[in-house]
Amino acid sequence: MQLQGELQSKGLQPHHYRGPFHGVSVIVRNEGVRGLYRGLGCAYVYQILLNGCRLGFYEPMRQGLNALLLRGNGATGTAQAQNLAINMFCGASSGVLGAAAGSPFFLVKTRLQSYSPSRPVGTQHRYRNAIDGTSQIYRTEGVAGLYRGVGAAMIRTGFGSSVQLPTYFFAKRRLVRHLGMEEGALLHLASSTVSGFVVCCVMHPPDTIMSRMYNQHGNLYKGVFDCLGKTIKTEGFLAIYKGFLPHLARILPHTILTLSLAEQTNKLIRKIEERVLPSSALNKA
Repeated sequence: MQLQGELQSKGLQPHHYRGPFHGVSVIVRNEGVRGLYRGLGCAYVYQILLNGCRLGFYEPMRQGLNALLLRGNGATGTAQAQNLAINMFCGASSGVLGAAAGSPFFLVKTRLQSYSPSRPVGTQHRYRNAIDGTSQIYRTEGVAGLYRGVGAAMIRTGFGSSVQLPTYFFAKRRLVRHLGMEEGALLHLASSTVSGFVVCCVMHPPDTIMSRMYNQHGNLYKGVFDCLGKTIKTEGFLAIYKGFLPHLARILPHTILTLSLAEQTNKLIRKIEERVLPSSALNKA
């Protein structure tokens, strides 16, 4: 849906996919259920790298900056203090690191998913699978080709990550304070739902730009701002929000599962540490 009608004036754009449910039905009807899972292997590798960096680096960076910048404010429990600016900066920074690490896999995934033998939209790349796609890009464009559009990916993920974890913890604190919710699965579900919606609103425009830059053939776009300008000029401002509902349908369960499971995993690890590590090591941590 993001590639549909690319750089075509209003009134001339095709509407092969009119919404998330219609899009799913078209793909299943023409390509089978397997068509919905095209590029899944690349998606797994990308998510491991992306969320490994986002969730792994966020808290250490936040605590380190808290200790460095808030020390002179006389705050008690400085490492655990909540500062919106620091939280957003650490969220964005950890997201940028993850996007840079996983960009080649997202590139191949985008091209695999955008290919359709029956209802093609945008540039079509014929790759047999992820390995074939990676090797073709490397042979024809080198390492630089694998990192095509990495700037857009870093902006996209930086935007999303700058609000995902801060919004999650903000919503969590407010739900506990104002609604009296207790720590548990229901609180995690509600907080991550709020976070997922905010992430989708903030991240979708750069997500559209990234998809187009990843999928381009040759040098249709010189960069992020060139792609943004051409898209809005040709298709109108709302073009950068094409495919918003499918994105929301993806990002909500993704955010809910990621953040809820991260909470449960942290609890499990803490229990294991309490049993395995000596008390002196836990006190230092």
